[in-house]
Amino acid sequence: MGASDSKLSFKQGIFRLAEPKQIPADDTYWAGFWELPESAEDVFSLFSPADIRRTRDGNLANLETLVLAVTSRLCVLRSHPSFPDPDLAPERDALNCIRVLTRVLPFIYEADHLDAWEDNFFWGARRKRTRRGTEVLFDEADPEQTPTANNPEPDFEQAKPLAEDIIDTLIDLLFFSDFTLPKVPAAKNKVSYAIWQSGVGCNTPIASTKELENNRTEILRLLLTLASKSMYMSANVLPVKGVKAITYMATSFDKQVVLSVLCSLLNTTLKYNPASWRVPYDHVVFKDQKQILVTYCLQLLLVLILYPIPEPGTGTPPRNTFRYFLGRLHRPQDFQFLVDGMTRILNQPMQATSTYLPGSHKSLTWAPEMIMLFWETLQCNKRFRSFIIDTDRAHDFVVLVLYYAIDQRNDPTKQGLVRMCIFVLQTLSVESHFGKSLNKTFEGQESLPASIRITNFHGTYADYLITSIYTLLTTSKGKLDAIYPALLAVIQNIAPHVQNLGRAPSSKLLQLFASMSSPSFLFANETNHTLLQSLLEALNAIIEHQYQHNPNLVYAIIRSRKRVQALRNFTLESGQEEIERQNQQRKENSGEHPRADSIDSIRSPTMPRTPTLNNVPEESSAFAIGDDEDFDAEEPHPTATPQSPVHAHSGASRSGSIASSLDESVPLQLRGMSEKARGKMPVGQPAFSRQNSTTSLSSIATPALGTGDFFTPSAAWIESWLPELPLHTILMLLSELGPKIPNTGSSTADTATALKIIRESEVRGIEPSPIKDYSFEWSPLSMGWYESLLWSFIFAGEMVVSKGTAGVWNNTSIRLFKVQEAAAQAPSLLAPRGAVDAVGSTIVQRIGSLNLRDRATQMAQGGAPSSGNSGERPSTVREI
Repeated sequence: MGASDSKLSFKQGIFRLAEPKQIPADDTYWAGFWELPESAEDVFSLFSPADIRRTRDGNLANLETLVLAVTSRLCVLRSHPSFPDPDLAPERDALNCIRVLTRVLPFIYEADHLDAWEDNFFWGARRKRTRRGTEVLFDEADPEQTPTANNPEPDFEQAKPLAEDIIDTLIDLLFFSDFTLPKVPAAKNKVSYAIWQSGVGCNTPIASTKELENNRTEILRLLLTLASKSMYMSANVLPVKGVKAITYMATSFDKQVVLSVLCSLLNTTLKYNPASWRVPYDHVVFKDQKQILVTYCLQLLLVLILYPIPEPGTGTPPRNTFRYFLGRLHRPQDFQFLVDGMTRILNQPMQATSTYLPGSHKSLTWAPEMIMLFWETLQCNKRFRSFIIDTDRAHDFVVLVLYYAIDQRNDPTKQGLVRMCIFVLQTLSVESHFGKSLNKTFEGQESLPASIRITNFHGTYADYLITSIYTLLTTSKGKLDAIYPALLAVIQNIAPHVQNLGRAPSSKLLQLFASMSSPSFLFANETNHTLLQSLLEALNAIIEHQYQHNPNLVYAIIRSRKRVQALRNFTLESGQEEIERQNQQRKENSGEHPRADSIDSIRSPTMPRTPTLNNVPEESSAFAIGDDEDFDAEEPHPTATPQSPVHAHSGASRSGSIASSLDESVPLQLRGMSEKARGKMPVGQPAFSRQNSTTSLSSIATPALGTGDFFTPSAAWIESWLPELPLHTILMLLSELGPKIPNTGSSTADTATALKIIRESEVRGIEPSPIKDYSFEWSPLSMGWYESLLWSFIFAGEMVVSKGTAGVWNNTSIRLFKVQEAAAQAPSLLAPRGAVDAVGSTIVQRIGSLNLRDRATQMAQGGAPSSGNSGERPSTVREI
């Protein structure tokens, strides 16, 4: 039969599948599903979504029989002594069975009305019929068959659920002689759990061919498809309910099987070298099958190791064995292998954009997944954390993670990646040795890509990290406001260990203080004062633990004394008057209307937004940046230039299937309230003066600012947090050193004199407070965001692998994140037929309730986690 004839026959058979008549299980018709297709493209192109849905909704019995038929055939082939023999047990049959299951399963998962049927069909108890010791093809007994002399009454035995049978067979086929492993002559058992690639747990690689690797790719894709039930659940349900297929894979295999799968996936991923010699623009013409295999290896590995086992009603949940054994790695050579492989992949996109022929080398699309793997390894393996810190390789990862965060910070399609990068930094920063290691000089900074290079930079890694965090805080145009607390937590974690902080980063910390203590920022949101609180705690930690080693920061604080005093005497009236004065001054100077970040605009029902740090006005009063003596600083980060005000985002369309609790706009607050300021005020300082702050906002002779459902500041609200601000340490510092350093100019001689006085002075009355860790803490909500992010990466990766035509999950009703088709692009040299935009990963609007601190006072008020701000668009993955 020719190729066109077989395709025609296969398509005709698919039409018959949806007809009302039920096809008997023993009909030869079913053999066409594993005999006729000649490639995966045949199965995916000829077996259309409409065909599958028509069968599913019109003749479910035939769909059942199809799944049973291909599963049974696959299991029979796996047990056949001659497999893969071209005549007796052909490899083609097994691959086509795998392809049919891969094609059909997502359309079963998407059907809500089939949940009960699916659970019973795939996971219910079964009886396997046997006759004289020989298993019959199908598992269910034929009720019409009667025992006769030639057909003795069959025997039945208990059998595994169908899904477990499929998974067991697939795992065996991953390590099958002459199918996915080199042929082993005269071997009794064709399944040998040999690690595919050298690296962790294996020093000698085994031979391989493209055919063997392609077969592995097909099996891995089906395993991912089985696990992809996750895509058809909402983000708030997934971590609690779980997915039975992943639970089975992560908890049910023997140690040998787990280690073989884990090391094979890990080594294949990290051994891949994208920098090997290639013809320029070869990716435009050819698919890199090796890269496709690596993509599936990395994705399945992540699905397995980050999966939280759902808690049963009683007792403790079983252990995730893949995560457990990843956490048990301990050999330095294994850690070196992990680090080298991860950095090689993460470096590749930077190198691909700096070639002499733009676009000649394809940039890897799975750097986000590699960052996720790095984060998972950090979390579950303490020895790995110690290794990268002790060997200073942590510095490499800091720079790489900052590259992805800064480079993509304003891309609405990459906000999930940027947020994850920040959480990686937060996880690293908890380690005290990491904070101390940042005091080393950063050499070679000038060789970095332009997006993360700081002009005329001469400082430490701590200087670089703080400057980069400043860039993220002030130039992200509001897209990262949900994780300002995480960025500040990084500074808080490293603050007790930072030494010799440069003048430029010291200046930037005080610029942040000026922005966060401005009335427009504090009045814009009920919880913005907690950000100021976090920054003050970081400044306190540096003063209390490293005063002698940070004269530049101390000098910057002294030069900002007016701002500190203004905050200390802050009242509702003074804040409002300052904002009104600023608006009037702008109108007089420019003849324009007040800026959108004025208090009136913030309160306006038509502009429900929180002002971000990049658009907080640089006021000329004691609340503003630049009020005190400005001191010289190194050249600022090229991307940290002031941005124009960002107006209110329009509400982006959201998937109706995502739970409403995840869609609601939630406060910026991510962490609990700070502890009360310790001790009394410095000697000679007057007590807090709030005698003028007893008047309510509505009694002020100005337009009412509290219209609508938006936050209205009040004297009682200010009273609830202003006394709690940890100003004691800074006020004590100013009382001790302020008289010694008068308000002089900003010349080099004046600065040198002031720094000398600071170094020689001792500050009394400041006692170091205990060092606290502000770590990332998981909850079901944050886990839902995280799993949503992973599956959006997997979906986007499949779009790239399949070139947008035969993706596993294309045209299915995904609920975990939103998928949206965008307009095709105009033809180009690299995309001659246009491009498909697949929009995903708008999982949540804010990460509002992630408990990033050791205090969870506000957890009940925090709302749901998110990977975006309330107005941003979903992530778009563009296939080229």
